[in-house]
Amino acid sequence: MNEMSVSRPNNLDAFWMPYSDNRYFKSNPRMLARAEGMHYTTPEGREILDGTAGLWCCNAGHGRVEIKEAIQKQAAILDYAPTFQLGHPIAFEAASRIAEITPEGMDRVFFTNSGSESADTALKIALAYHRARGESSRVRLIGRERGYHGVGFGGMSVGGIGGNRKQFGALLPYVDHLPHTHGLAENLFAKGQPEHGAHLADALENLVALHGAETIAAVMVEPVAGSTGVLVPPKGYLERLRAICDKYGILLIFDEVITGFGRIGTNFGAERLGVTPDIMTMAKGLTNAAVPMGAVAVKNTVYDAVVNGAPAGIELFHGYTYSGHPLAAAAAIATMELHRAEDLPGRARAIEPYWQEAAHSLRDLPNVIDIRDCGLIAGIELAPRPGKPGQRAMDVFRRSFDEGVLIRVTGDIIALSPPLIVERPHVDRLIGTLAEAIRAEAA
Repeated sequence: MNEMSVSRPNNLDAFWMPYSDNRYFKSNPRMLARAEGMHYTTPEGREILDGTAGLWCCNAGHGRVEIKEAIQKQAAILDYAPTFQLGHPIAFEAASRIAEITPEGMDRVFFTNSGSESADTALKIALAYHRARGESSRVRLIGRERGYHGVGFGGMSVGGIGGNRKQFGALLPYVDHLPHTHGLAENLFAKGQPEHGAHLADALENLVALHGAETIAAVMVEPVAGSTGVLVPPKGYLERLRAICDKYGILLIFDEVITGFGRIGTNFGAERLGVTPDIMTMAKGLTNAAVPMGAVAVKNTVYDAVVNGAPAGIELFHGYTYSGHPLAAAAAIATMELHRAEDLPGRARAIEPYWQEAAHSLRDLPNVIDIRDCGLIAGIELAPRPGKPGQRAMDVFRRSFDEGVLIRVTGDIIALSPPLIVERPHVDRLIGTLAEAIRAEAA
């Protein structure tokens, strides 16, 4: 039996796949077996250009030897150690490396295992912060329509994607939502940050008037909303949110799970967009997806309030068995070293103009109704088929894969986010194949 054949599963029934049409997939499977650089390889040996960095996460490309060797070395030294009332050196080193690249004054890092856990952790820290300061009435959490903050009950409640919420009942109480920034006619086909829509942040003033500032703990938003279809913040929008939060003593949380680690040309979106939050979540690119890991960085003032304001003993009753896992910490350190040594954020900035023009070259194709971009992200929105929302984009996804290119779709929006090592020929292949798939699905 050859090496390729052993990677084929002999039964598709057991795995209940996440966020998938299980019935369709198991009748029409599309499988990935290997990965290196900018490409996946199918079990049959067919090469697939990765236009999504896996799932927004393999920013340094696939199969990086430096990360693999770091994991192997660490596994031989220490496979696991708990971090409840104990520690191991590599977790502290990983936290210090993160603190070196977070915005100034955000030097405290709490480890999780995913973006979903990071979101729930950030919300719990916000509540603990206000309680530690004697403002226990601040229990209300504000999200945004179309926001995505993972699948924990906290992040799902603050998130604003209807399909992620409706199946699971009432969710958390004391949650409200800001309006999203999508769909302003004057912003269609904007390149980079759109000019119009900063005023939408003023809806936070309305929520303060409705609920009372003394009840609101935090506002949580993505600097650039990714999973909902690439919604880029209008110029001045995040600045206005920051100012209103400061005015009323509300914490501002940035979900940087997608925008972190070079995706929009800087270490974090906060840097590129010029607004520093109080709490920041991360995951995905933190370990280049080689080992699951997430983290939450907080301003030192938030940490000091929770830790120094607590009585003797445990200050925050929260954590995970795998917080700061040795193998994940090793992968994170190796990944951040790769980002530094190869200046991956700088590479993203250098190719961004070419990427932007390539993405917007799709403007005149059939059924393309909007294109949005920021850094090395692009969203191409398609007109839905009558009575079949999401079907057109899904057909484009499947056709593109069959032609050797991996894209991502959400509803009728195509989302592109290639590894930061992408070069011009890759961009040409990605956009060219996508263009042909869109034309083919014009009916």
